[in-house]
Order: sequence, then structure tokens, then C-alpha cells
Amino acid sequence: MVSGSLTKFRLAACSSALLLFSSARAGAQTPPPIEATLHHAPVSVATAGEPLTIVASIDHPELVSRAFVVYRTEGDRADKQVAFLRASYGPYIAIIPQEAVKTPFLGYTVELEPVQGGRRAVFASRSEMQQVEVPGDLEDSRERAMLERLGGRRSVLAASGEYVMFSRSDRYWRTEAGYTFRPLRRIAEFGIRAGVVRGPNAVPDPTKPDVGLNYGAPSIRVRLADAWHLEGEFLTSITEVGFSVGAGGALLIGDPYGSKLVLGFESIQIFGTRMYSRLDIAARRALLISPIVEVTNMPHAVGGKFGVRLLTEARFDLGQGFTLGILGGYQARVAASGGPTAGLSAAYAF
Repeated sequence: MVSGSLTKFRLAACSSALLLFSSARAGAQTPPPIEATLHHAPVSVATAGEPLTIVASIDHPELVSRAFVVYRTEGDRADKQVAFLRASYGPYIAIIPQEAVKTPFLGYTVELEPVQGGRRAVFASRSEMQQVEVPGDLEDSRERAMLERLGGRRSVLAASGEYVMFSRSDRYWRTEAGYTFRPLRRIAEFGIRAGVVRGPNAVPDPTKPDVGLNYGAPSIRVRLADAWHLEGEFLTSITEVGFSVGAGGALLIGDPYGSKLVLGFESIQIFGTRMYSRLDIAARRALLISPIVEVTNMPHAVGGKFGVRLLTEARFDLGQGFTLGILGGYQARVAASGGPTAGLSAAYAF
């Protein structure tokens, strides 16, 4: 009986050992699946206008059909891609073309196509791309920020008109239209305006013609610093007595498209001279209030006598590039007489 029991025990032990050996062999025959992996050092800064090289290495490239860098530039919703190629100085490279490397940044992700098909992202993703800063020079950054503030509107068409009365015999009306383009760089603006002035001659002499002026004035604004701008203009005109020329200029201190102080002058042969100061106050986002003080002997003041004008202009931003201005005030050349000013202006920026 003992011998039979020992035999049965040996058989059971051998069976257990065979089962364990078979399990071990079965485990050895099913190793974990091998996948291709990509190693890449992220790029965070690039130079504008130069090709951007993306370098990577791939483990088990025999499992990869193709590999791509998918990139997207600022302001472009469409994704573009370039394929990885073997490089002489590294495992694989993909080159983003220079025309896509522009300020302020671009984004990219890396994707693989396994040999069995499909595509998968192995670095970043199309929804969350690696961002690469592409800094421009200071001039580019300033222009871009100012243009964004102006809503991308570089051109301005403007028209204005006013009626000015110093006395019953010393009065005139003026209309003007102009166009301005804004490069927003060292040359901040340039443009041209043209206008007409008409009024009775202040001297009650029927042999003398009424006051008249047809003028054109090209102008330019130069940025000296962020808060300092200088304007200059050249005036050509035809008065009631013939051709004449003149010049004007202004110094702008402060925000050129917001609150600022403007000190300027304008002088035309025969017709007269004016000097002025204007304080633009951004009272609200869509409202600019401008108190104006002007000293002038225009137009053809008797004896060249200067008068003082105290004015206020309110300009309303109506949206979509439209602006409306209302001007009002009072002026006099002598203490015994004076009169009102009324004017309107409109502008469209595009």
C-alpha cells in the first residue's frame, strides 16, 4: 500500500511540473507587441523668414510607413505638412519652409503612419500644437500692435466744413476733403487734403474781390518716439489775387490715436497765419473731446490783426470705421465784436 501511494504521489508531482513548464513555454511564446517610438527635442523659438528644421529619431523605423510634421501658421486655419527624411547629420529631419516661419508664432505636431495603416500623433496634437515663437523686430511688433488697435484700417477718407464769424463783415466758410494712409512705422502717416474758403472782404470796397482760397496740402507724420510725433505739410493755393504757397507743422505729444496734446501752425502767403493748440481727451472709448485755442489773422484780416478762437470739438466713433465730429465755439478780433463757429466732420477708415 505504501509503495502504491508513493507511486501516485510521484505521478502527481510530475504532472504539476509538466503543467508549470508548459505554462512557462506558452508565456515565452507571446512577447509584448513592439511599437515604433519617436524621440524629439521640442523647438520653442525660430527666426522669422528662415526655414525651421525639426530633428527626430525613431526606434523601430521598420514599423513606420511615413512620418510627418504637421504645422499651422498664425491666421491660417489650414494645416500643412512636411515629411521626415533621412539626414546626413542626424536620424531624421523635416524642414518647415521659410514662408511659413513668420511672426508672431506657428504651431506644429508630429505624426506617424504605421505600416499596418492609420495615423497617430506621437508629439503634441493638432488640437494642442507645440507653439514656436517667431519674434520680429521692434518696428514690426509696434506696427502689428497699432494696426490691431485700429482694426486693420490703414486708409482714412475725411470731409469737414465750418462757418466762422468774427463780425458781420469778417466771416467765411470752409469745406475740405482728404485722404490719409497709415504705414504705422517710422513714417506713421501721409496724405493729402484739398479745400475751399470763401467769404466777404472785410473792407467795404466794391473794387476789391471777396475772400477766396482754393488749396491743396500734402502732409506727412513722422514718429520720433512712441509718444512724440511730428507733422509737416506743404500748401499750394490760389487766392483771389493769385497763386501762393505756404507751410504748416504740428507736434503731437501723447497717444497719436487717443489722448494727446497738439501744438501746430499754418501759414499761407497773403491769406494769413494761424497758430493753435488742441488737447484731445479720450472721455470714453467711443468719444474724443478736444478743446482748441487758435490765434489767427486769416483770412486777410484788416491790418493783419490777429483774433482768438476758443473752440470745442466732439468726435464720436460710430463703429465699422465711421467717425462723426461736431465743432462749436466763439472768436473775436476786438473786444467789441465777435461771433460763433459751427462745423461738422465725418471720416471713414478702411
